[in-house]
This record gives sequence, C-alpha cells and structure tokens, in this order.
Amino acid sequence: MKILITGCHGQVGYCLVQRLNKRTGVEVIAYDREDLDITNSEQVSTIIAQLKPSVIINAAAHTAVDKAETDIDQSYAINYEGPLYLAKAAKAIDALLLHISTDYVFDGTKQDPYNENDVTGPQGVYGKSKLAGEQAVEEHCSLYAILRTAWVFGEVGNNFVKTMLKLGADRPELGIIGDQFGGPTYAGDIADALIVMMDKFAESNSDLSGVYHFSGAPHVSWYEFACEIFSQVQVHNVLKSVPKVNEITAEQYPLPAPRPANSRLDCSKIESVFGVTPSDWKFALTNIAEYKQ
Repeated sequence: MKILITGCHGQVGYCLVQRLNKRTGVEVIAYDREDLDITNSEQVSTIIAQLKPSVIINAAAHTAVDKAETDIDQSYAINYEGPLYLAKAAKAIDALLLHISTDYVFDGTKQDPYNENDVTGPQGVYGKSKLAGEQAVEEHCSLYAILRTAWVFGEVGNNFVKTMLKLGADRPELGIIGDQFGGPTYAGDIADALIVMMDKFAESNSDLSGVYHFSGAPHVSWYEFACEIFSQVQVHNVLKSVPKVNEITAEQYPLPAPRPANSRLDCSKIESVFGVTPSDWKFALTNIAEYKQ
C-alpha cells in the first residue's frame, strides 16, 4: 500500500508518519509544502498521477484562526483550493482521500454536542474556508472521509498545552476562558483514528464515504483543560512552580476571530462504523514533560 501524507510536519501529519513508518508492506510518502504545494493545481495533479498512491491523507491546513481574518486569500487557498485539487487528483486514480476538518464549521450555539447531520454555520474565515474544503471533497472525490476534530494538541507544533507550559513558566497567574466547551484531542489519537479508517475502507465491500466526528472526552472548558494540564505539571515536576489559574469569560478576552462557545462533537457515528472511541486526552497529558520543548 502506498500512502501520501500532506502536511507531514504538522501535529497530526508528524504522528501519522511515525506510526505508518513502523508498518510493513506500506510505502509512506510524506510531503510538506516544500515538497508538494497543495494550492498549486498543476503540481498536485502531476505528482499524484505519477505516484499513484492508494491513500491520500490531507493533514495540511491553514490553522492560524485569528490571522485568517486578514489573511483570507491564503486561508482559502490552503483550506479550500488544496482539498479541491487533492479530491480531483484522488478521483482520477481511484484513491481514498482522508481529509481533516474542524469544529469551527459550526456556530457553537447548539446546547448539545454536534453530530454530522447538524446544520453548519461557521462564524469566521477559518471555519468558512474549512467548510468550503469539505464541500469540495464531497463534490469532487468518489472515495473519501472527512474527519472533523477539535482542540488538537501534541508534542509537535503549536497548541494550547505548549502555550500553557510557556506562560506558566513566566507568569504567576493566568486568566483562562471558562465559557467555551469542547473535547481536547490528542494528535496521536487522530492519527490512530485515520489509520483505522484507512484499514476499514480497504477491507469493506461497502462505501464508507462521508463526514465523521472525532474528538476527546470528557468535554471541558478551556479553564478546566488548563487546570488538568497544570495538575499534570505538578505531578511530574515539569515547572519550578505552578501558576494560579483564574476563570474568565470569552468577553473578557476578545480575539480577532470568533470561537464557538460549544465545540463538543458527538462521536457516536465513528464508533459505530469504525469502532473508534473518543480520544483519552487526560491520558495523553501524563507524558506532559514531552510537550515542554
């Protein structure tokens, strides 16, 4: 099996490469933007036609949520045009395309966790561009899975856990938002979920194409997430001292891009179809020292 991974230096892409390289009978082609610019239609179609991978996993994305509000063209180029070109190229060679999306495609006003059939309503450029990417994949690819996830963190790249460790080392007190809720999701668990999905597609006689939700449990606020991070910091003596964490509202900490108040995702569909259970994010934090780089 030949697998092409885009965005291989990102949080999920890195984990995918590490895991798949340990497999026998698998050829992993790991590309970052320097190797394959997914916003370049001709390059995408040419390279994929030459390589003929059986699976394409798109882990590339423009994830700078606030920057996207002004960097609109770049956000749409990477989050919409890239998936569009990959979808067309995948269809041309009958390859499976696994594409990562986000909770930001929802407006965050629903009281319960979002399922795959809920109406989308992104509030910012990032969410709008990611939704456009989803629609491009659905329209132009024959064999695909779109995996929506949320609050991603891992040992590689920029994320909330690393930000907390950095701020916690410098400040005695932190104010963290307590009225936005979601499921923190370990990047390694996303990689594992994608691999399980890939294997099931290869084994199944039925078409499993569609949208799936995968994120962590239990659902918490950013404030509760931060408290758990610093609890692990204390247990493992990662910092010299632990800051006091104060709960604040989103209104007290305005940002250029709106965030969904509710980012909780219902993951029952992916569990029933693929047997994939929600990410155990608390367990992923037990190696908290690995995030301090």
